Amino acid sequence: MEPFYRSIIGLARTVFFAQGLKFDVRGAERIPAVGGAVIAINHTGYMDFTYAGLPPRATKRYIRFMAKKEVFDNAISGPVMRAMRHIPVDRSAGADSYKAAVEYLRRGELVGVYPEATISRSFEIKEFKSGAARMAIEAGVPIIPMTIWGAQRVWTKGYPKRLGRTNTPIRIQVGEPIEPASPAVEDVAAAELTERLRAAMQKMLAELQQGYVHEPGAYWVPARLGGGAPTLEEADAMDAADAAAKAERAATRREPA
Repeated sequence: MEPFYRSIIGLARTVFFAQGLKFDVRGAERIPAVGGAVIAINHTGYMDFTYAGLPPRATKRYIRFMAKKEVFDNAISGPVMRAMRHIPVDRSAGADSYKAAVEYLRRGELVGVYPEATISRSFEIKEFKSGAARMAIEAGVPIIPMTIWGAQRVWTKGYPKRLGRTNTPIRIQVGEPIEPASPAVEDVAAAELTERLRAAMQKMLAELQQGYVHEPGAYWVPARLGGGAPTLEEADAMDAADAAAKAERAATRREPA
């Protein structure tokens, strides 16, 4: 029993109801009632993690999310994140958070991971990092893909948040668990598992988009579907430019006066 985590989810559901969010959750029964698993989630908006916590409640489970250390350092969100036993990620010392996640998995926890690492500005599935696959292989647990569609309409990178009553439809799909192999060459296994995961999530996302009403030219609609979002290639170029600018700022701060 985790009364604090349960109360936070209850509060979130109250907020969702006030916002008029309309959830369509598919495949929640694929979340195992016991045992560890990596929950791999696509990343289109800042509220993804709050929606991703809904399907595991069908089996009374909770996800321990890997989140950047700055969230834990915050005076308000930090105590909440620690109380819910989420995992801080220090990008300058990532090995420690990786080890913590593997230990959580071995203890039978569900660990939530964004294989894309950052929000996809194109709202397509970006290239994946291999961390989720490596954790699953090392801990000997399955990866369960989860895709969310519509979250970007609530709050995404570069656009104002829409946290009022918007009646936004949000679709969530849980895919079939993907069991990791255990070949002699772990790097090859992680690469293959990562590709399998990405292909599965691309297919799942396309299924969620079918029948969803997409406004022509809207910023939250992928270019492929007639929307105003950048293409995957354009979004990757924007991310690269942001990373270069961030690195330049960091280098400037390190320069002696």
